[in-house]
Amino acid sequence: MTKFLSGAAVCAISFAFASQAAATEWNVSVWGKRRAFTEHVEKLAELVSEKTGGEFTMNVSYGGLSKNRENLDGISIGAFEMAQFCAGYHADKNRVVTVLELPFLGVENLEQERAVSKAVYSHPAATEEMAQWNAKLLMTSPMPQYNIVGTGEPRRTLDDFKGMRVRATGGLGRAFEAVGAVPTSVTATEAYQAMESGVVDTVAFAQHAHLSFGTINQADWWTANLNPGTVNCPVVVNIDAYESLSDKEREALDSSVEEALDHYLTNYAALLKRWDDVLEEKGVEKVEIAPEVIEEFRAAAAVPARDAWIADMASQGLPGQELYDLVVKTLADAKANGS
Repeated sequence: MTKFLSGAAVCAISFAFASQAAATEWNVSVWGKRRAFTEHVEKLAELVSEKTGGEFTMNVSYGGLSKNRENLDGISIGAFEMAQFCAGYHADKNRVVTVLELPFLGVENLEQERAVSKAVYSHPAATEEMAQWNAKLLMTSPMPQYNIVGTGEPRRTLDDFKGMRVRATGGLGRAFEAVGAVPTSVTATEAYQAMESGVVDTVAFAQHAHLSFGTINQADWWTANLNPGTVNCPVVVNIDAYESLSDKEREALDSSVEEALDHYLTNYAALLKRWDDVLEEKGVEKVEIAPEVIEEFRAAAAVPARDAWIADMASQGLPGQELYDLVVKTLADAKANGS
């Protein structure tokens, strides 16, 4: 009887080890805290676990695995299996997707941002460039047009922008530079301190980030309609990890992307509805920039930035014009279809 029980125990232990070995656990590197910007990642983890009966799980880490500027490097060496990053943090490593950060592209809402990002992510040039970092583009993190918060008197004209120290990365930074502002690319997690210490006068963020990183608490005013552009922040997976998934796991992951993005957009829409209440609660003035000032800004920043970007990409052997045209066409189609 003792021998029988010992054998049963051994079988149970062996089965437990086999079950454990069969389970797949991914580490996911993001930063800050859970917020609208990470809701699709959280939803993806939830869906994948549900679809695989808990056999494929994701541990979402907020800064515990890597600094935000080093997430793509971490993916490239397999330090973790999934990560989120923003193109402007290291434009030289993800040149293709920076087309989505060009100023004044004309994107009006998150559905349009989702559409143009998906089109660019699916382009062979984007796939090939990310493969150099052992990364596969999985989904975007659609964000509304950035606007700035600031202290002191509101900046209402282009003359007011001259000498303004603004936290703005990538294409946005270059747009502000074109009208005489002085951009700095401190990370999102450093923005509050930069504003508090006077390193910057203003910070350009989407609404969720002004809330999450506390810059709204430093602000006297917020530009409601400047809308110069946004940043593009992909979620990527390590190619080796993706290819080692079972067919069931890979299907669970791939089939959950659009649902996770739907959840993200629904959640973000609720935040945008509350935004005016947030401004009133915190005593932040809502500044409407005059249409002629916005047009001046567009004329000074949009065409020069676009032409310079296309020329720069061409000099590096990348299809800059083709990528820009893809964005324009995809956006036009999305608008025609009512997005």
